[in-house]
Amino acid sequence: MMNRINQNSSFVQKLWSRKGAVALALSAVLLPACTNNLERQAAVPETNVTAEEVADNTNQLIGKTVTVRSQPVKKLSESTFTINDKQFFGAESILVVNASGKPFVLPTDANTPIQVTGPVSKFVIADIERQYKLNLDPNLYREYESKPAIIAQSIALAPKPGEITTNPSLYYGKTLAVTGEVEDIRDASSFTLDEDKLLGGQDLLVIRAPSPQGTVTEGEKVAVTGVLRPFVVAELEREYNLKWDLTLQKKLEAEYSNKPVLVATEVYPSAIPQ
Repeated sequence: MMNRINQNSSFVQKLWSRKGAVALALSAVLLPACTNNLERQAAVPETNVTAEEVADNTNQLIGKTVTVRSQPVKKLSESTFTINDKQFFGAESILVVNASGKPFVLPTDANTPIQVTGPVSKFVIADIERQYKLNLDPNLYREYESKPAIIAQSIALAPKPGEITTNPSLYYGKTLAVTGEVEDIRDASSFTLDEDKLLGGQDLLVIRAPSPQGTVTEGEKVAVTGVLRPFVVAELEREYNLKWDLTLQKKLEAEYSNKPVLVATEVYPSAIPQ
């Protein structure tokens, strides 16, 4: 029985890198067999997709809230920009409309990806202006009319773990969306994300607070959304009631004191191909 469950879980992960239409059709059958709470709660393929899938499967995704991690390509206005999956040659750019109510400054480094969450829509400028009270210049959007767009309810920087640990001051206090491989599980509420060896940074410590939902597995590629802060053990334990035993507390304090820690609000399987 366990072999069958493990096979199903592995099969779901393999399907994840394929087109969203296939994942949508099979997820309802395979997900009930998962024993991993994280997979059951968060591995909803139609909501965690690539920009390429938004372009290719627009009709299936219309009205669905998706999460896309991609590079920003072009700023059109204070409230709109385009994203593109650069790893897919010739991929179509997707228009993003910032409807979060909060300004978002695109990263100065074009290679720094961002994470966008919101419903998929076909862009009709009159409808967007009316619904979200935006004043858009029609001349800027002629090529995007009736094409796929994401109406973003949230936007976050999505740097790599090694970029964060190499220069954490750039990211302290900011909401980040970080993708990486689970490297070292310390306890039910804490693990590290493997850094990019080419960047020379350290692994990034992640704390799931106030209480973890589901489990993660070493080697699993996950996306983590949360706020970056310095690791100060007394503050973290007081604010999040982590209940670390003394041995783990001392070990973490010795390794990470005043280094960055990502306090996670969400952890879910990544849509980025391995």
